[in-house]
Amino acid sequence: VQPVPDRLPLPRLLLPRSRRRHPAVPPPLVHHRHRGRALRARTLATAHFLFTAILGERHGVVEFATKSGILTAKKVPAPETEEQGKLFIELNFPMSDYVGCDPADELPSIPETLNGASVVSVHKSLTTTDFIVELSSGKEVADVLPNIEEIRKCAGRGVIVTAPAPAGSGYDFFTRFFCPKFGIDEDPVCGSAHCVLAPYWGGKLGKQKLIAFQVSPRSGALYLELDVANQRVRIQGEAVTVMAGTLFA
Repeated sequence: VQPVPDRLPLPRLLLPRSRRRHPAVPPPLVHHRHRGRALRARTLATAHFLFTAILGERHGVVEFATKSGILTAKKVPAPETEEQGKLFIELNFPMSDYVGCDPADELPSIPETLNGASVVSVHKSLTTTDFIVELSSGKEVADVLPNIEEIRKCAGRGVIVTAPAPAGSGYDFFTRFFCPKFGIDEDPVCGSAHCVLAPYWGGKLGKQKLIAFQVSPRSGALYLELDVANQRVRIQGEAVTVMAGTLFA
């Protein structure tokens, strides 16, 4: 009988490339539902399956070998605003830097792109080249009617529209993300976008922990934590099993 080691090695899996036409960025959170409902993402869903059906209680952390490096997923307690006892999973992403940019030079069609929404400022992610367009209110973010064809022509990967969340909403900021040139007119909830939004709003609000709400038609919340020292963003969410089946040869 072989002795059981005190510490088991972390499981590591190769995460295959998605068929969706995402650029080479950390695997994004592509669907997340708010407060106690389902969050779907390829990495998060895989981690949920491993923790609940394969690894059991033996492991609380799993590593994925991705094109962007090692992506870690681990079990964490549910946030205070959620029902306690649920399995929440935290994904650890590289933080993205951003710079200010002149929309007259890089996004000249912004009035037509956002159909006249009030623009406060425009920045750009250095990692994904997404434009970060801050509007004056969360309501404007929710109500914006973008011109998808104009966004398709923009120089960057896509356009992130964001603003402070309404007072009393329980969130720090609202977001929407449009990326038609990669086959996604609007991403329901995008993890890679929040890798730059976390430091952007963390700096503006003076916070290391933030709650973001992506107000796409399907919508979703993301629990964010900045690790400035290591240049990482931790994103937490919940996954649920919605279907199980058996394949017969």
